[in-house]
Amino acid sequence: MNKSRKRQAGGSRTARAGSMLVMLLAAVLLLGACGNANSVLRTGDSETTSNVSRVPWDYRVVESTVGDLIGSDMTVLPDNELLPNDGNYATGDKIWTLQFMDAELITGADQKNEVRLSSWSTLKSYGDQQAAAEDLKNLKVSITTDVDLVGVYKTKYQDKTRNFAVLELPSGNRIKQPIDDKRYTALEKQKTASVVLEEVHDFADYDSAYAKFRGWAN
Repeated sequence: MNKSRKRQAGGSRTARAGSMLVMLLAAVLLLGACGNANSVLRTGDSETTSNVSRVPWDYRVVESTVGDLIGSDMTVLPDNELLPNDGNYATGDKIWTLQFMDAELITGADQKNEVRLSSWSTLKSYGDQQAAAEDLKNLKVSITTDVDLVGVYKTKYQDKTRNFAVLELPSGNRIKQPIDDKRYTALEKQKTASVVLEEVHDFADYDSAYAKFRGWAN
């Protein structure tokens, strides 16, 4: 009996020692993972290499037809979208709708942009095309202004030379535009350039806007 108790006690001590060894080993692995930048267990902040923002991108006016009436709402054909029937339209009425597209703008550490566009979504209906055009004119505004010119450069491939200008837009994003030899010479020593921009305003927050390059002002 005493020998059996001793064997049981020895086995318990061995089991406890084994459990402690496993826990210590797990702790060492966890600590090692925390110091490993590639580990999925890393808890520190990773270095940010890109910036992602969502910006208003475009609007359009589309001719549509009222479909079924559902309570105070209506379906709009051909896409069968559901909108409030604010104009008290009847089924079959011709209307115009304002549609909106936004974009996910990914700016890398080198200031280059990747643009991911959303699908079109309908915002508002109009009984006549002129009212829709007036709203569109206020949401997409063309302006002429000076922007920072980062610089110009040339590339050569198979004996063909191409010129580029790098501009910094008011949003802080940089774009690259091809230019001819005459514009390259004109911009070579300049710090700014006169351009035409299209400001696309957010329908819900007009002060929020994104400027897109639309051409050279001179």
